[in-house]
Amino acid sequence: MATPTVIDPAAGVPFYTPSQVIPAGTFLSAPEGVKQPLAFTPLTIRGITFQNRIWVSPMCQYSYEDGMLSEWTLVAIGSYAVRGASLSIIEATAVLPNGGITGHCAGLWKDEQIAPLKRIVDFVHSQNQKIGIQIGHAGRKGSTLAPWLPGNYAHEGLEAGFPDNVVAPSEGAFDTDYVAPRALSTEEVKAYVAAFAATAVRAVKAGIDVIEIHGAHGYLINEFLSPVSNKRTDEYGGSFENRIRFAVEIVKAIKAVIPESVLLFFRISATDRLETLNEGWTVADTVAFSKIISSVGVDLLDVSSGGVDSRAVIEYGPAFQAPFAYPVKEALPEFGVAPVGAIHTPEVIEDVLSHGVDAVFVARPFLHNPNFVLDTAKAYGIKVQWPVQIGYTTGH
Repeated sequence: MATPTVIDPAAGVPFYTPSQVIPAGTFLSAPEGVKQPLAFTPLTIRGITFQNRIWVSPMCQYSYEDGMLSEWTLVAIGSYAVRGASLSIIEATAVLPNGGITGHCAGLWKDEQIAPLKRIVDFVHSQNQKIGIQIGHAGRKGSTLAPWLPGNYAHEGLEAGFPDNVVAPSEGAFDTDYVAPRALSTEEVKAYVAAFAATAVRAVKAGIDVIEIHGAHGYLINEFLSPVSNKRTDEYGGSFENRIRFAVEIVKAIKAVIPESVLLFFRISATDRLETLNEGWTVADTVAFSKIISSVGVDLLDVSSGGVDSRAVIEYGPAFQAPFAYPVKEALPEFGVAPVGAIHTPEVIEDVLSHGVDAVFVARPFLHNPNFVLDTAKAYGIKVQWPVQIGYTTGH
């Protein structure tokens, strides 16, 4: 009989679960004539091994008070980990009180927010799985409402908005129904770099395996990177080297305070999707940027696109952002690369991985079906490890 797993050693509260010696989602066997899918081959990054290459993308839930993660997150993330996701990344988590997309986003800007995160981390680890957290700042796209609410920007009070404290590299609202931000001073920019590092320290205290810096989708770091949103004239604006300075300083600051055992990822909008206007950040910029951040400690680039300019036109389709990841992997074969975006079926997963990228981030399919990894294995016709509590009842 397995012994109890102590979820909170400080409190001495045991939580019984049979030990998942072989983590769920591990490839076990395939019938004669069936190849082991790329999706179920292990991946090791700096000594940390993931038993499969299907990862849960961070997905905002807009469901928290004062940034505190809750039972909602425990159940959601826990359900993915239990059923075979080798890495689940907690949603965009604000590094400062004015860093949320909404006033009800997750946060890790103070020590009191560590314990709710640690509870989730400990449960995922009890399943012998890995867990990450995405940290970021919404910039000029902050102080909005959850997408299921009417309207867009959030007011103070019950809506928990902060319209007087929305910030960006430069003045200018994202769109007509967004708050007009104020431009950060040079001194404030440096303080925001320090806030990212402080949040990373809290994540480490909670036991996180992977920290992902959110540099995509038109949020603050992305706003610095792109020439369409960054009109600064100081050391953080103008040239490519200046526009990437904020992001690079954040990477260096985080690497200086986290142990080698914690991986560092970076999510990027690989293109502003303004090529037809001959404007904005491009895939070539992403390749050049990747060469720099990989040299200062980033382990993997999480590839998305768009979000910084409302004029962008995005054509959706299966794995519609994966082609932006392939040039990075071609230029930097040893650098980790994983795309996200409409990677919804076993066939699409295998096709994307066949281009040499290291893993895939899957989002909405996990919301629809936490059993996504196990169902994908079934579609491939292979046998994988199930959680012991479920597998014994189903013959797996």
